[in-house]
Formats: sequence, structure tokens, C-alpha cells
Amino acid sequence: MATKTYKITAETGIHAQSAVYLVNEAIKYNSNILLEVEGKKINMKSIMGVMSLGVYQGAIITIHAEGSDEEQAIAGIENQIYQLKIGKEY
Repeated sequence: MATKTYKITAETGIHAQSAVYLVNEAIKYNSNILLEVEGKKINMKSIMGVMSLGVYQGAIITIHAEGSDEEQAIAGIENQIYQLKIGKEY
């Protein structure tokens, strides 16, 4: 299992538009990908799941990926986080 942790720096946290980009990136991979915030884990391939977390500025998130392309999945999602300028590695 690959894991990476980030601090959300965007004023709006993970809002609807950034959530769509993150989910669209996650669905590219075969691995099981989870987004964890404050002990709650959701399937990162679910837009409703990501939005239900209400990720705010300052939140610490952890991405968990398990499967044949877990390292690529983490790298792809990290790239989206940096391109969207919503967080930094924690």
C-alpha cells in the first residue's frame, strides 16, 4: 500500500471543481484509492464521497492506494493537487 499525506492550503479547501479533477484522476487507475480526513475514509473515485467530507483549508488529508499501479496513482493525484494549488506535502 502506498500512502501520502498533504495539508490543504486553498482558502476554499477541496471545493466541487477541484473534487471533480481529483476524482477524474483517481478513476484512471486500477488500484483501490481512499481519501482519509479526520479518521473518515472514502472511495476517492466517488464524487459524492469526496464532497461529503467537506475538506476545509488547513485539513490534513491522506491518500491511500493499493493495487498494481498504486505508486502511479499516488503520483498522479499528487500532480493534480499541485496543479490545482490546493495543498502541499505534509
